[in-house]
Order: sequence, then structure tokens, then C-alpha cells
Amino acid sequence: MRQIPVDTASATVMVAKTPQPKVKDRRTGEIAMDVESGAKLMTVDVMFAANDEVEILSITVPEPGITGELAMGTPVALTGLIARPWENDFNGQKRHGIAFRAVAVTSLVEAAAKPKAA
Repeated sequence: MRQIPVDTASATVMVAKTPQPKVKDRRTGEIAMDVESGAKLMTVDVMFAANDEVEILSITVPEPGITGELAMGTPVALTGLIARPWENDFNGQKRHGIAFRAVAVTSLVEAAAKPKAA
């Protein structure tokens, strides 16, 4: 499946909803796990503002990639953000969308608060 890298250099990104475990199966409550690392997957909703447009994106991130306090409104950096188009049939209806995944979501609050070396 095609993966499209997303440039976040000129975007403002802030947490819209705190990280939540990604549910694989809503009926059983099973939590999704990363196939490669075995880590629990989390979903972080962010406000992504770029080019005079703002969207709320739901981003999947392995739990070890979540760094710092990610409360609502916290500015964050997204490392390795990709977009992946998807399509499926559900009860005879075609559905499609774009899934977002990042290697890491890092709070910029701690980075801004640390004193810089002279």
C-alpha cells in the first residue's frame, strides 16, 4: 500500500485530544499492537494548521513514541508522519479515507522550557 510522507515543517501542530489506546476490535476491546515492535498503538488527535487551513487529524503512534505531557493545546512535533490511503467494503458499501501514522509525537513544551547552552 502506498505511503505518502507528510511535510510538517511549516505547520502548527497542537494536541486536540490526549493519547488513547487504539482499539483493534470494538466488540472485544482488543488493543492494536505494532506488528514490527510489538508495542501498544496509541491514537493522538492533533490540530494541524497549514496554508491557512486547519484540520483535526487522528494519528496512530507506537506508545514508546509518545514523549512528554500531551494535554489538550500542547504544541507538538510529529516525527516520520505518513499518510496512507485506504478503502474497504463494509456491508456492501465502499468506504475510503486516509490513515495517518507517525514514529513519534513529542511535546514542544519541555524543549522550549529547557535553558539553552551559552
